[in-house]
Amino acid sequence: MNRILQALLFKFLLTLVASVVTLGLFVDNPWGIVILFAIWATSINYLIGDMVILPRNGNFVASVSDGVLAAFSALVLSFLIPFFQAPLFALLALGLLIAVGEALFHLYLKEKKHILP
Repeated sequence: MNRILQALLFKFLLTLVASVVTLGLFVDNPWGIVILFAIWATSINYLIGDMVILPRNGNFVASVSDGVLAAFSALVLSFLIPFFQAPLFALLALGLLIAVGEALFHLYLKEKKHILP
């Protein structure tokens, strides 16, 4: 399997686990919406966080940005879909889990130089 595809799959699984725990189990949102959110958040975090912010600002800023982007995306989704709930505690937990996971993911990317964005 292509190494970039493997990295993206890992990033998606990390985002999915954080989303299921915070938005699925804590808040009891529909699983289908949580999975769609994980796909959306993975895409946004890869395109903005890994391709733009990480190379320019480093791991810490990119990781925090990814957490904020994920939480903001969930907040926007809660306004667009009436039955999708994103209370403040879930947004904070989601942002924190994503930021910590992304920090580890970025260290992995740095170690595997041939798959850097």
